[in-house]
Amino acid sequence: MIVAAAVVGGIATAQGDDVSPDEARKTLRRATAFFREQVSTCGGYLWRYSADLSRREGEGKATNTMIWVQPPGTPAVGMAFLDVYKWTGERRYLDAAVEAAHALVKGQLQSGGWEYHVEFDPEKRKQYAYRSDGLTTGRNTTTLDDNTTQAALRLIICVDHVLDFKDAAIHEAALYGLDALIKAQYPNGAWPQRYSAFPDPAKHPVKPAGYPETWARTYPGLDYKGFYTLNDNTLADTIATMFLAAEIYGDDRFRQAALRGGDFILLAQMPDPQPAWAQQYDFDMYPAWARKFEPPAVTGGESQGVLRILLDLHEKTGDRRYLESVGRALDYLKRSRLPDGKLARFYELRTNKPIYFTKAYKLTYSDDDLPTHYAFVSASRLEAIEADYRAALEKGPGSASAQKITRQSCLAPKPHSVSPDEARAVMAAMDGRGAWVERGGLRYHGSADETREVIDVQTFIQNMRTLGAYIAGLRHETDGKAR
Repeated sequence: MIVAAAVVGGIATAQGDDVSPDEARKTLRRATAFFREQVSTCGGYLWRYSADLSRREGEGKATNTMIWVQPPGTPAVGMAFLDVYKWTGERRYLDAAVEAAHALVKGQLQSGGWEYHVEFDPEKRKQYAYRSDGLTTGRNTTTLDDNTTQAALRLIICVDHVLDFKDAAIHEAALYGLDALIKAQYPNGAWPQRYSAFPDPAKHPVKPAGYPETWARTYPGLDYKGFYTLNDNTLADTIATMFLAAEIYGDDRFRQAALRGGDFILLAQMPDPQPAWAQQYDFDMYPAWARKFEPPAVTGGESQGVLRILLDLHEKTGDRRYLESVGRALDYLKRSRLPDGKLARFYELRTNKPIYFTKAYKLTYSDDDLPTHYAFVSASRLEAIEADYRAALEKGPGSASAQKITRQSCLAPKPHSVSPDEARAVMAAMDGRGAWVERGGLRYHGSADETREVIDVQTFIQNMRTLGAYIAGLRHETDGKAR
């Protein structure tokens, strides 16, 4: 029988044979060299590139002087490099992660965090209050939306840790950003979606959530970015970042900030008959409008994420107030499931009727004319959440089930099991440059764009992790046999 061989950069691997660690390492090195030398802008990355690198984008059209902060941009690529370094022990991957961290340092704003992207064109940089440039005027809005600032801080913190806190620029940027997050926290423990200045505590009395007497059924167009927010798991990402900082730096201020975030969740739980959470609250602690398709409502989407935060907080503290809150919300959410078992994204205040929007953005009780860009129905994860809740009730913090809860850490994750066939497929997909090119287009270049093949950062991250985990698995087997 003739066995086909995949040829990757001069390396032949016969189908059915094991892939040697040396073969996998060579592929990883070539992929990393291509990304660092040809894809990177000043050490940072975007989301997607045309195969010839002439066109690029993040969550929007981008130029070759821009990098993206919002995942899966620069922080996500940097964390992949850092994990591969820990799995393989090769310094080149740490160097790549350090480059990504320095790129983010160049984009840190005077307000302490990051916008969605960083600009490196010298003239365009003058429009931003970048700390590294010493500018104090210009765009200076930190965004916590979509895990943007939190992801940047996480990479910088983890690189700082690996470097034993010896890189002054990285270390200082981490602490500056964390201190700014503490200053940006409201007295009730909440954070805004975005900020450029810090709140006056006197203007934000601490009070529990409640129902407004009336609320606008049409979009009022208010600026919601400073409201107390749970939208897009913003609070979860921020709390996790503060816990990570407390672990790495041994500073209890960061842990206390995370716990204040937990206090806000307890305050924000709506009273009966809907003891779950809204996406955002105004300064009177009433559910509030955000975008034109995000009305004042109780949410079946973000509320499930809130339950995970509460279980994590109980895991870390043993405080049973969090479990009591979970129990009340679970009972309500189970009663609120749609006939197909899913949850509406929005439930009308007090009546608990599912509410939706038409394509013309009119509020409605019908789901037969929904916009397609937004999830107005959420998958139910209540069974898995309830299983972890029951385990926490019975066994307390540290139970096996509670360990399922996702949390941020600087430790490299345990490498998943990768078969030789999986490693071989990743290697065979690489082109002669060291790039993983796939069929697809660019999303933000207009309908006339002719791009048909792209380099996707998420694919790069996935393939790097696959090969890194494969090598780590072989190292583990070799170490085990040696013992």
